Amino acid sequence: MNFLAHIYLSFDDDEISIGNFIADSIKGNKYHHLPPKVQKGILLHRDIDTFTDAHPTPRKSSKRLHEKYGHYSRVIVDIFYDHFLAKNWEIYSKTSLSRFADNFYGVLESNSEILPENTLKMMPYLIHDNWLLSYASLDGISRVLDGMNRRTKNRSKMNLSINELQEFYSDFEAEFTSFFEELIIFSKQKFISLCE
Repeated sequence: MNFLAHIYLSFDDDEISIGNFIADSIKGNKYHHLPPKVQKGILLHRDIDTFTDAHPTPRKSSKRLHEKYGHYSRVIVDIFYDHFLAKNWEIYSKTSLSRFADNFYGVLESNSEILPENTLKMMPYLIHDNWLLSYASLDGISRVLDGMNRRTKNRSKMNLSINELQEFYSDFEAEFTSFFEELIIFSKQKFISLCE
């Protein structure tokens, strides 16, 4: 899953959400200097990724892309799934996506002293371009995919996958919807066990 899903699956706990957000920047066990709940957020992120990688539904989604995008297909599906979460946000949250995003940006800014360097470098773009809110539109997702393609020095051609998203839109959305219900249940159980 991508940024928005990981933050959402932190269940409104600020410290867990920080860990869940920065986890990809933390290698191995190099997180013991962080506050205990941030550490738990990192572990929750890893559990979510393990569950997602092993689940047949995201695999089915990525298989649709694999011939053209190879190992980048999993990353593309994560971004597609964030689009469907953002687009259908009111199903999953009573807080508007705009307010949810603003609240999270505030949490990051208030805890900047514990954030990894690459997160600090990304933050101005995340906030200025309001990435979390932009996921709800196809234009926003297209910009994200363009940015990801640039980061791979145009090797991934991820920017072109907006075409597959539009062509198989209802298939991807149905797969996201069925999978995300399971992921919420799994993540909530992990969240509770980590926070006991």
